[in-house]
Amino acid sequence: MEGGAGDTSAGKAPSLTAAFRSTAFTVIWIATVVSNVGGWMYGAAAGWLMTSLDPDPLQVALVQAANTLPVFLFAIPAGAFADIFDKRKFLIALEVLTTLVSAIFAALVAFGLATPANLLAFTFLTAATGAVTVPAWQSIVPQLVARSDLASAVAANSVGVNISRALGPALGGAAIASLGIVSPFWINAVSNLGVIGALLWWRPKTPTGTSLPAERFTGAIVAGLRYARHSPALRATLIKATGFFLFASAYWALLPLVARTQIASGPGLYGILLGAIGAGAVAGAFVMPRLRIKLGSNVLAAAGMAATAVSLILYGLAHDAVTALAASAMAGAAWIAVLATLTVSAQSTLPDWVRGRGLALFTTVFFGWMTIGSAVWGKLAAVVGLPTAHFVAAAGALVAIIVTWRWKLDEGSASDLTPSMHWPTPLVAQPVERDRGPVLVTVEYRIRQEDRAAFLEALEPLQAERRRDGAFSWAIYEDAADPGRLVETFRVASWMEHLRQHERVTNADRIVQDCVRRFHLGEAPKVTHLIAADS
Repeated sequence: MEGGAGDTSAGKAPSLTAAFRSTAFTVIWIATVVSNVGGWMYGAAAGWLMTSLDPDPLQVALVQAANTLPVFLFAIPAGAFADIFDKRKFLIALEVLTTLVSAIFAALVAFGLATPANLLAFTFLTAATGAVTVPAWQSIVPQLVARSDLASAVAANSVGVNISRALGPALGGAAIASLGIVSPFWINAVSNLGVIGALLWWRPKTPTGTSLPAERFTGAIVAGLRYARHSPALRATLIKATGFFLFASAYWALLPLVARTQIASGPGLYGILLGAIGAGAVAGAFVMPRLRIKLGSNVLAAAGMAATAVSLILYGLAHDAVTALAASAMAGAAWIAVLATLTVSAQSTLPDWVRGRGLALFTTVFFGWMTIGSAVWGKLAAVVGLPTAHFVAAAGALVAIIVTWRWKLDEGSASDLTPSMHWPTPLVAQPVERDRGPVLVTVEYRIRQEDRAAFLEALEPLQAERRRDGAFSWAIYEDAADPGRLVETFRVASWMEHLRQHERVTNADRIVQDCVRRFHLGEAPKVTHLIAADS
């Protein structure tokens, strides 16, 4: 349930307790927190095991890369799966597979068969099964709570993730010290059984929605990418995310070496440092809503990136546990400040029909840069040393604040992204096969010459809306013989895709369309639908 879906209001902080009025949410929340604790124990143990098998900084950093690369590779297809398949059955199947993969690697460690290669391979496989479930977990949250409690669910999920981040690594370090290196791997496998049981117990209501058939897999992916390309607010969020995750990945990747070589300590300190990051994030989660209201999303994100730079400098200077703990606590608070702000911005730009795919794309950027950054910082540390690698990452984070400042995050706007359903059903002389196409739609306007410039300016956001919702081309034409007659045209791949456009238009889009149509002289503009005759 990490990063669960939901709407957040820019004007008030969500209550952390409202979502727990739902028994289903409470049961699944507890189960996922326990499972995430096991996952963080696995992560701490994997990083420490690699320092024993091969202490080369690049090899150690590759453990983090193997944990994040699958999300980069599979999140977008997973977003499409979340819209196509029954989410509950899909999650059960993947969670069972995750448990089996985790148990197999635990057995390899128990029998002394772990190697750097199979450690990286099983870390990748475990992360891959988890990555495919991320959009589905995000998508089921509205089925677990009432719509009025969605913001509470988002906040509660954030706290749950960070509770597990605070507990898991510390417990992992303690388990290694007291029970041996294999114990966290077995605990991780067993901890996942609760999630499977919770999903088997849960019986969601049958959703009601579109009468149109589900999108095909490839078409669903294309539609999600097209939406992101033509959504300025979502693009800004992705650009900001790039500037943050690339440099923040440095301390995640290099922390095992900070504990082992720079401070010359053992797995207990490494777990405590990871736990301090989680504790800082939990503490930050309680004050973030108030800070976001006071500072705004863009200033809060910049402050979080600046605090990340300071924490990286402290890591570079850390030769004692106290300095490293201070760096970890600050890193955790900064992490939740930026991550929560970016997540709210991403969610507030996405209507329900593309929410899973849009969040999957955000997750892809998140983990993609974490993966690339892990390899980059590991290699740099091997060449120039741990302190210098941290200092370079800190400088990069500060530069990223300046470079990405002109791209503004969505402030959690009150835009109504529910379907307006105000487009009338197209008139046809006879039934049209749904896969026929392409379809050319024309909208004829009559305007005054003195309104021409303002009319063309008002068309810009309308063009973006047409493209986001399915059009692969758009143009506006002017009648050479009648200057007051302008014709908007856009093309859609098929009749089915145009019918989907009718269902994708939101109430916010309707306002944009009304701004254009106020320039039109007469009643409604004339709309025609033309289908390619040779198809």
